[in-house]
Amino acid sequence: MSRVVRVIDLGRQPYLPVLELQRRLVRARIEGEISDDLLLLVEHDLVVTLGRGTQQTSLPLPEPALRAQGFEVVEVERGGDVTVHAPGQLVGYPIIDLQQHRPDLHWYLRQLEEAMIRGLAGMGIGAERNPGRTGVWVGGRKIGSIGVHVKRWVTLHGFALNVTTDLRVFNVVVPCGISGVVMTSVEREIVGWSNGRFVGSLFDTTKQEILAGFSGAFDAEMVPGVVPELAPAE
Repeated sequence: MSRVVRVIDLGRQPYLPVLELQRRLVRARIEGEISDDLLLLVEHDLVVTLGRGTQQTSLPLPEPALRAQGFEVVEVERGGDVTVHAPGQLVGYPIIDLQQHRPDLHWYLRQLEEAMIRGLAGMGIGAERNPGRTGVWVGGRKIGSIGVHVKRWVTLHGFALNVTTDLRVFNVVVPCGISGVVMTSVEREIVGWSNGRFVGSLFDTTKQEILAGFSGAFDAEMVPGVVPELAPAE
């Protein structure tokens, strides 16, 4: 493998400081100040993000009601509809120069799906695509969401995989604007966690499997990166 992706594990963080960090790193990648691709991994506090394609029907509750229930509400530049991030969800933000891979947004979306599908397969979960709908599904239930933005072929935003997420958090929105969608999680779909097949926490094990899936999907070596300082949210 000739390509390197530096993995920066941020742990659990509020949304806005990580959003600003992404934007800062994208600028640095565009200007050549960073020579390798990056993958930020994070677990967010409760937040509803509104993509460029958000429809009013996707928000059955007004923003003040969401905030009253403990959700931040943030408009972002990514494509797609409304998304919920919550504890127990593994969120990945690749900062990749697609000109060094393939300058094709549709290809990139499919590779993000492939990374999750491969990672889940490593845990015995048969995930798949749903034709015409971006994301990853298990038996018709949605387990992984994707929303991206590209600036001069450098990516930001990314994917969100429900691991141990309390799925009731999705009741406050119409996830991804898909009426009737049923959300699921690794915790709900996995078979054999309690019989000793896996070692360590479910969240950490899922993280390692997704990194392996990402490595295969993007033909890259995943190496640890330096955790940058997060600016406080204004």
